[in-house]
Amino acid sequence: MRQLMLLLLVCIPLSSFSQQLKAGFDADEYLSLLKLPQQNDSSAQAFTSKDFKLLYVSPEVGLFNKWFLWKRSDGVGVIVIRGTVGRMESWLANFYAAMIPAKGSMQLNDSTRFDYQLAADTAKAYVHVGWTISLGHMAPTMVRKIKELYAQGSRQFIIMGHSQGGAIAFLTRSYFEYNPELPKDIVYKTYCSAAPKPGNLFYAYDFDFITRLGWGFRVVNSEDWVPETPFSLQTLKDFNDVNAFMNVPGMLKKQKFFVRVYGKSVYNKLNRVSQKSMKRFRRTLGKRVGMLVKRTLKQLQTPPYTYSNNYMTAGTPVILLADSTYHTKYKFDGKNVFVHHMFEPYIDLLTRRYGLK
Repeated sequence: MRQLMLLLLVCIPLSSFSQQLKAGFDADEYLSLLKLPQQNDSSAQAFTSKDFKLLYVSPEVGLFNKWFLWKRSDGVGVIVIRGTVGRMESWLANFYAAMIPAKGSMQLNDSTRFDYQLAADTAKAYVHVGWTISLGHMAPTMVRKIKELYAQGSRQFIIMGHSQGGAIAFLTRSYFEYNPELPKDIVYKTYCSAAPKPGNLFYAYDFDFITRLGWGFRVVNSEDWVPETPFSLQTLKDFNDVNAFMNVPGMLKKQKFFVRVYGKSVYNKLNRVSQKSMKRFRRTLGKRVGMLVKRTLKQLQTPPYTYSNNYMTAGTPVILLADSTYHTKYKFDGKNVFVHHMFEPYIDLLTRRYGLK
């Protein structure tokens, strides 16, 4: 019996004993991820560290999307998703901000269909179409590489991205949760750094639920405007089905004549304004930007856009609050609109606020 146990221990990969991923925000862990090269192949391949080994660099796909696979010295796999680069197509991924259902299928090209589910409540949860397209182009290699590491004993993975990469990291974590191809005993921890809002309120509820107890974070510099995007608009249709506004016309019928007339006028005016704005958002951020996207992805076919633009933040918030020292160092000169969004100010605030070196 003792010999059998020893044989089993020898056969189990050492990485399954050494992985040390823990719940909760870890400032040192986040700092180490911020310092990983995230822009191009050469910088990643030239990077040397005793803590991380580069395993894979994806090709540039979709709207100039790319991701990197690292392995930490304790055996944890690290997926790093690149943010926006200086190409129009990369920016279009951000501006293509119509919403689509959190479950659906899109045709990426004549031979590739991306079937996805990003939330449990597929009737009410909506997501950003541009970043879902980006995920769709990277997802096959991500799934393949996770399976390869899993076969070698890896059971723990970090998903990380900054800016656009952080927005896609939200959706990536959700995609892994509901992907039937991936083993269910994998533990994921997600750091969405400087990330815009990925979907509507019901998508955010779902993300916060699947990452509950300290497994999914959005890290924000309080001076950074990018996490405040995309534009958000709430209409009566964005509430839960049971709400205080569902029978306003019926309640108004019970009021006195002048109260009824005035109340109905105010209610209809507010409802019309929000609906009109919603249609304008959908037309501009969906149809018009979509036409530009299809100049690059000529065979792209997305699900129909939803009538919602109710973008919400997701993830447990970690706020890096700017102070007078920060403002002395990082000043807006009238042109540098990304002065508070880059890696350096995030690293600066993190190290000072958490007493790191």
